[in-house]
Amino acid sequence: MSEISSHINSLASSNSRTLSIVIVNYNVRFFLDQCLMSVYGSEFSRETELEVWVVDNNSVDGSVEMVREKYPQVHLIANNDNPGFAKANNQALRQAKGDYLLLLNPDTVVEKDTLEKCLAFMQEHSDCGGLGVKMINGEGTFLKESKRGFPTPRTSFFKISGLIKLFPKHPVIGAYYMGHLDDNETNEIEILPGAFIMMSRESFEKVGLLDESYFMYGEDIDYSWRIRLAGYKNYYLPSARIIHYKGESTRKGSMNYVYTFYNAMVIFTKRYFSGNSAKLYIGLINVAIWLRASLSWLKRILSGIALPAADLLFSWGGMVAIKQLWATYWAENVNYYPAVYTWTILPLYAAILMLCSWLYGGYDKPIKRSRLIKGMAVGAAALLVFYSLLDETQRYSRAVLLLGSAWSIAASLGIRQVLGWMKAEGFANGRQHKSTLIVGSKDECQRIDQLYRELGIDSEEMVYVQPTETSKISDMIRIYKADEVIFCSKDMLIEDTINLMLHLKPQGVEFKIAPEESDFVIGSNAINSREDLYTMEINTVASPMSRRNKRLFDIGTSLLLILASPVTIWMQHNISRYYRDCLSVLIGTKTWVNVAGGIFTPSDILPGRPLDEQRMNLRYTRNYKVSTDATILWRNIRNI
Repeated sequence: MSEISSHINSLASSNSRTLSIVIVNYNVRFFLDQCLMSVYGSEFSRETELEVWVVDNNSVDGSVEMVREKYPQVHLIANNDNPGFAKANNQALRQAKGDYLLLLNPDTVVEKDTLEKCLAFMQEHSDCGGLGVKMINGEGTFLKESKRGFPTPRTSFFKISGLIKLFPKHPVIGAYYMGHLDDNETNEIEILPGAFIMMSRESFEKVGLLDESYFMYGEDIDYSWRIRLAGYKNYYLPSARIIHYKGESTRKGSMNYVYTFYNAMVIFTKRYFSGNSAKLYIGLINVAIWLRASLSWLKRILSGIALPAADLLFSWGGMVAIKQLWATYWAENVNYYPAVYTWTILPLYAAILMLCSWLYGGYDKPIKRSRLIKGMAVGAAALLVFYSLLDETQRYSRAVLLLGSAWSIAASLGIRQVLGWMKAEGFANGRQHKSTLIVGSKDECQRIDQLYRELGIDSEEMVYVQPTETSKISDMIRIYKADEVIFCSKDMLIEDTINLMLHLKPQGVEFKIAPEESDFVIGSNAINSREDLYTMEINTVASPMSRRNKRLFDIGTSLLLILASPVTIWMQHNISRYYRDCLSVLIGTKTWVNVAGGIFTPSDILPGRPLDEQRMNLRYTRNYKVSTDATILWRNIRNI
């Protein structure tokens, strides 16, 4: 390390900073916090040599406030909109003073010596215009994106067709990820990973800023190409490593991601390719967009109806069986009930039970059994009331209705239990772990244990592991049947954490990191934070069930007011606004009541009387009920 230090000291002799790091953030506050902790905890964190820029693209998760409070030394640019990844990077690059520049994703964690290793390598290799590192995801898996080839039409075909999975190390078929190169050897590569691109001031001056035609994705390919066009080489340095949680700022299953990613490829192709190969490639990309869009749409539809359809089928099937048993042993006549009861009435019963379950949030993820039970119980009560109003000739069987409703609840709970055993997403049986290993000092382990207890995350056992006992972790996972390992960054170096993740990955455990002096634990699949409690407490109006019921209320009341307008319009103080407000609420551009964007506000619950607006807004968001909206609308019915 003495050679590296001498390199750094020679660089620091200039008036400019040795290294400028640019991080573009969008609604990933916890990841950004951990990233900055790792940067300032690295061996290269001397303020005279390092400057960090954070460009926030109008996040709404408190990222800006967190940076200002915890990292006052950071150069912060807070945008009032989201101009895109390339443009945001350029905002900081225009002002950065470093002899070397690093574009770093917020959902990354750098090892203690990663930055020094990279700087030393670049100074030793004057032909290096851009440098990438070995990336490991939050599950301990090597990311193939660490080294990529240019997406030529042929290379892209092997990638899109899936042939690359059959021959990943073939120099031609596996060229997209340059699979023929050893993951642990330093090599020249073609494409640098957008999560970590280090470049020299000299190469940056020749290559220029990022191309702002790319909103997100593709700018790393474009920039890597331009570095090579400028006469430099791109290198992959596996001895320098980072954790990259990969894609936390975007939802990769969304159509927006599909379009943005493939459209970036179209821009790149039109700019650097020509002739038939370009036309073929663009055609292939368009086919890929439509195919991915169709598959994404189909997946959303199927995932949305699969569980309700299963509930409906099991509910109806059970009711038919109960009906048949009741007819056989009570009425002593297997044909006691007419066919219309089996094929119309019982499916209608089941559908009403499912509808009430949906209204009460029985299908919202993560699944909560209590909401399902409550919804179906209300549905059963409504059916019994409706049943009692029917003519006696239409009252087929109260017993079948009651037993069928009980069966429906039991069957639906059973389906969810099976899905929980299968570890289907959103169906975990509670928030319980078999056991959790916490690797760190006693104080840190107790702190994380207390955090989990506050969040209501239960484990059969919380096992503390001292940092000096990490050689025993593999055996402890097996003995305690652990399914989660938490590393305390205060007591564990990132490089040791990465080594353990790679070593323990075959055992199938989930990894998380607890940053020093933080109130959150972060992993690839989940973030557990004390803020969860605050959010659950004050933001009930934003829950899926509240949003759904609020929207149903808006649609129903706006339709009713439009239909009743020949009478109600003459009650209005401002007749010209009546239809405009009703239509705005009906199509969803406004809501009847909201803190912002509503026809009325929570303080309108007592029209004409001065109320503490802030206190009323807080009470409304914390304890939202549809009845509150109904009360406010009724008391302001003349002011629509």
